[in-house]
Amino acid sequence: MPSLFQPRLVNGPFEDPGLFIPFQFERRAMLFDLGDLSRLPPRELLKITHVFVTHTHMDHFIGFDQLLRCVLGRQKDLCLYGPRGFIDNVEGKLAGYSWDLVDRFTCRLALHLTEVHADRLLRRSYHCGDGFAGAGDRLVQPFDGRLHAEPCLAVDAAILQHSIPCLGLSLAERFHVNILRTGLEELGLTPGPWISRFKAALYAQVDPQIEFTIEPGPRGAGGTFTVEYLTRKLARITPGQKIAYITDVGDTPATREVVAALARDADQLFIEAAFLERERERAAATHHLTARQAGELAALRKPAASRCSTSRRATRAARWSCYWKPGRPMIGLWPASAADISGRGYYSGHEICSRRPCHSSAGCGFGRPAEPQLKLNRYTSCSNNNPYQRSSD
Repeated sequence: MPSLFQPRLVNGPFEDPGLFIPFQFERRAMLFDLGDLSRLPPRELLKITHVFVTHTHMDHFIGFDQLLRCVLGRQKDLCLYGPRGFIDNVEGKLAGYSWDLVDRFTCRLALHLTEVHADRLLRRSYHCGDGFAGAGDRLVQPFDGRLHAEPCLAVDAAILQHSIPCLGLSLAERFHVNILRTGLEELGLTPGPWISRFKAALYAQVDPQIEFTIEPGPRGAGGTFTVEYLTRKLARITPGQKIAYITDVGDTPATREVVAALARDADQLFIEAAFLERERERAAATHHLTARQAGELAALRKPAASRCSTSRRATRAARWSCYWKPGRPMIGLWPASAADISGRGYYSGHEICSRRPCHSSAGCGFGRPAEPQLKLNRYTSCSNNNPYQRSSD
């Protein structure tokens, strides 16, 4: 069954972190972290509606300007979230440009910023037509761990500690609605926009006896049915998908407790590991994780899950993220920069492997069977080409 979220890392193993999360059958996406976005073509950037920045170090925030340039002059609301100081950081970027030409745009972009503190959220909006001057004062709202909620999903955050405050993130689907082809054939229906309306009715928990009308399609019948009848005939309700994203944190008891709670029952965990286990002291001094610590945190996401074994063979001082699914390989990604591994060789072995190997394309999660040696560049298939060029005048 297809998942609602289709997450993929934006860049290859030697580039900036970032997780692009397009939605199945929808022209929208979310983005975790704003590193270099040159691998995302404009058609993908224009899908983004919500951006969650863990912290504003350059490798996590440099892509803001590229995203802004792509959406500038379009009728769009873009929501951005970040930790303490985030609004000032964005205002500083916006203040670095002259906006005297924006009155030529007939479509106006709006940026809606949210800054996350331990007990409150600060919100402020900025409109292209006003030269991004800022609309009103910053609004203060209580924060209970939830950053964004829709009928079908929610994004939660926890404040972790890097050298500065850093957000850990999770994206969870309430439940997943699978439409059965056999049910469509039995009722003589064909897929269409009505499926989105039907799923929205289920997420909104409408009265099951409410009538739901389906307009006849070119190759299928229509009709009026109760929501309860359509649910029984067409829908298979399954547990929702959950994604967790942890990057640039040190290993402390408090971190482990927070990460375990945030990533609990996650289907996919993206977690950064900056150093080898023998460099544990250096990792602690720079507030990063070793590969072993990342694996231990991954195991905490579900206490009953199988433990992961580690067999690290990597270049020294390379910074890797571990991508983990229950019963699947954990694969190292994201070195800090090409400079970190210059002249140090190239890693081509398993980062961390599950105890149970997978032997099918469905099992490995990357469209091919697992092998004794997995080269990282297999997972960096995004194109570098970005022909989109645009001038503000």
